Amino acid sequence: MGHRETRRGHVAWLLGGVVAAALYAGAASSAAAADAPRQAEPSNVLATNQDTAFQAVTAERQALLDRMTPVTEATLAKPADGDWLTWRRTPAATGYSPLTEINRSNVSRLGSAWALTLAPSGNEITPLVHDGVLFVASGNTILAVDGATGDELWRYVRLLPAALNNGARSIVKNMAIYGDRLYAPTPDGHIVALDAKTGKVAWDHEVLGEKERGVRMTLNGGPIVAKGKVIMGTTGCSSYRGGCFIFGLDADTGAESWRFQTLDQSPVGADSWNGAPVDERYGGSVWTSGSYDPELGLVYFGVGNTYTVSTLLKPHPQKGKSNDGLYTASTLALDPATGKLAWYFQHVSPDVYDLDWVYEQSLFTMPVNGKPEKLVMTGGKIALFDAVNRADGSFAFSRDAGIQTLISKVDPKTGEKTINPAATPELGVTKHFCPHSGGGRNWPATSIDLEHKILFVQMFESCQDYTWRDKTPEEIAKGVNDMQWVLKPNPEAGGKFGRVQAIDLATGKTLWMHRRRAAFASSTMATAGGLMFVGSRDRYFYAYDSQSGKPLWRTRLPASPSATPVTYTAGGHQYVAVVAGNGGPVAWPFLTPEVANPTGGTTLMVFRLPDTGPVPVE
Repeated sequence: MGHRETRRGHVAWLLGGVVAAALYAGAASSAAAADAPRQAEPSNVLATNQDTAFQAVTAERQALLDRMTPVTEATLAKPADGDWLTWRRTPAATGYSPLTEINRSNVSRLGSAWALTLAPSGNEITPLVHDGVLFVASGNTILAVDGATGDELWRYVRLLPAALNNGARSIVKNMAIYGDRLYAPTPDGHIVALDAKTGKVAWDHEVLGEKERGVRMTLNGGPIVAKGKVIMGTTGCSSYRGGCFIFGLDADTGAESWRFQTLDQSPVGADSWNGAPVDERYGGSVWTSGSYDPELGLVYFGVGNTYTVSTLLKPHPQKGKSNDGLYTASTLALDPATGKLAWYFQHVSPDVYDLDWVYEQSLFTMPVNGKPEKLVMTGGKIALFDAVNRADGSFAFSRDAGIQTLISKVDPKTGEKTINPAATPELGVTKHFCPHSGGGRNWPATSIDLEHKILFVQMFESCQDYTWRDKTPEEIAKGVNDMQWVLKPNPEAGGKFGRVQAIDLATGKTLWMHRRRAAFASSTMATAGGLMFVGSRDRYFYAYDSQSGKPLWRTRLPASPSATPVTYTAGGHQYVAVVAGNGGPVAWPFLTPEVANPTGGTTLMVFRLPDTGPVPVE
């Protein structure tokens, strides 16, 4: 794991700046010509037409880049209304936009503005937008484009090992922007810092070396910047001894400032891992970006599960303090400057069900017991959402979306969960609960209407039979998936697997809900225009009235929008953007085999209200 400032053969250029014209010279020197075979005549020389029209367009594009202002911590905390600067727009991670040009009264007229084919990837992409410039990463390529027209401003292409196939299957949920730089994880386990105005490499830091990549550890979430640190978690630690980690890099230099192990590293006897030694503790993936409260000076991350549940359920020669399996299924509050743990809240203990409380950590303030309280809220795969005080982690309340049968009770004072006795694991005995461990909800993020405190969540209705399989001590010590999950339809859903729901956070009551045959596939996005956007696996993209749930608009995309939609302004107008293409296993296509989803063809789709003037001549 090292820090490099070399470009390693990466390519970055300004469109219209340097355009290479290939010149093939086949003639040898006169001294060698007599003995050499006759060479072909030179090929045609294709000179770039850099006329006045070309120069005017180039100058206009450069001016757009030059107008971009540096992004400060204050900018991130309160961005311009038309910007989308982080995964969920702001470090508070609510997925809510204050824009109102597109609203419930006119969204029915929303139409295509432009589209752009991207490098193939596994999608889950979130574009970022600042001062009218849109940044998007897919596969081995990062682009800066004019948010109003889709015209390319610069392009960065990363040369990858052949085995990665140019990142065609890679997933990067988001980048980060800070100062004059764009920070992006790469398919080969690096973080790269690019000049936001040129695409040139400022620094390149290797996070995952051969050891980590050899067990398929990846960087498939996204970074957040806080207190001058680029902070992100790793994922894919089911067989990586000691588990995953969260790291902080210096935003200026790329040097690693700190690293926090997401699994308890306490020695045997003082541990929470049932007496298992550190090198027999697995999991703790972090595959979503964190959130940040600049007033408290804390970043918040969720942590995934362990896949080797026997470690926590079978006795060891020496007992630990508990079998909680910290810090799986937990919210962590870290000091972004040092990486030190301020507090944690474990949502379920132990997580031997693959529940993964690893998703967005949404920050908002609302009354609790009659007094305003600063909260951080997140929900695991069972769509049970816990809100805790974000200063100290004390429990505030839970909100259950109503699709799970695993938790029978939540302690109203502590948030401690009681497992349904019928679902408690027994070795070799098949049990049943809902939803499937692939997730009633998964990485597609929720959003919150900050004005009305309404939570919007898309879900997949399913159930499962699960069996705890017996493994030898040697297999357990090496890390092994010892739970077998069998996907089942939820009989109460009536053959409809996609579900989107609006929940009043003050009361926990469902305000409205829609079920449909095909699963929803994108994150939700709420706006001050009274809208909630979401996409589905059968290629539809919807806008609902956020108060009533009435469907107001839909369009069909070239592929599933397995991504996070954003909205922004450019050129004086509001746009809505989402990336279509591929689609992860979250939608579980086995239950709707009639829904054909094209693969490849990753495409950025952008919409706006139609112009009322004449069609431009050019």
